[in-house]
Amino acid sequence: MFQGMEYVYAVYKEKSFSRAAEKLFISQPSLSANVRRVEKQVGYPIFDRSTKPLSLTECGRQYIRAVEKIHQAQNEFSDFVNDWGSLRTGSLTLGGSSLFSSWVLPPLMADFARRYPGIDVELVEETTAHLARLLQTGEVDLLLDNCELDSEVFDRCVYREERLLLAVPRGLLVNQRLLSYQIPVERIRDGSFLDPALPAVPLSAFREEPFILLKPENDTWKRAAAIFQKNGFQPRVLFEVDQQLTSYNITSSGMGLSFIGDTLISCVPPHSDVTYYKLQGEDSTRSIFFYWKRGRYISRAMEEFLREVRREPHSSAGARA
Repeated sequence: MFQGMEYVYAVYKEKSFSRAAEKLFISQPSLSANVRRVEKQVGYPIFDRSTKPLSLTECGRQYIRAVEKIHQAQNEFSDFVNDWGSLRTGSLTLGGSSLFSSWVLPPLMADFARRYPGIDVELVEETTAHLARLLQTGEVDLLLDNCELDSEVFDRCVYREERLLLAVPRGLLVNQRLLSYQIPVERIRDGSFLDPALPAVPLSAFREEPFILLKPENDTWKRAAAIFQKNGFQPRVLFEVDQQLTSYNITSSGMGLSFIGDTLISCVPPHSDVTYYKLQGEDSTRSIFFYWKRGRYISRAMEEFLREVRREPHSSAGARA
């Protein structure tokens, strides 16, 4: 019914078939034929050809109103596409557990928002398991985490590498005989603790000390278990908690040792009551990933956000924290 509407609209604007034909660069008979074809589809005449200048019938007035609404919708969509293509409009929902949503994602979001103020950026803080479900349903676009999610369900890219360190309450006597292994927090923040010349502490030195571990479903727990096994002892576990930040706070209070990533140490305010040690072995090294649902449509906002974070210098823990 609206196929050929531009012919009708040109006649309406010019109030003349001849002038409209000239503007459209077609012959007047061809224009008349196209208009009659539209009127046949509508079932009623659009123009009252008995008047001079040409006028609209009652049906014609409604038809022109509809055409103008179509033009408006086309223009609005064209504006949206242009704005969307240049990221002047759109949305982005990021997800992260407590550590990432509190300390890592906010500065990345702020940088992105300053660059693209028209993008509506949201943050969802939940457990990793819940966020993975939201990622599958499309309620979250990107998830930042250090765990290993199912590669058949999710795609990913590396945000940065992370190293686990041993955080020990400064008041424990064991620290007095391990002075040469202790790492200043500044060397963790600038990444220089990764220098191979800096020795890793023998974990067996802490065999008798109490440990604060994360719960078994957490990647940090799995890595800690592997580290204990390779060092030949079972730890004395004081607590198992949900969040790395919780274990760090318990260690800061003097109650036990914990495995803490250099990401957290670089983000949170330094605590004078904690001593840090480098760990040996591949189990102390892992990647932090941005995940998204495999096969989903990658929006312009997602694409540009991932491009931005890939450009950031993340080779050391303190680069962005």
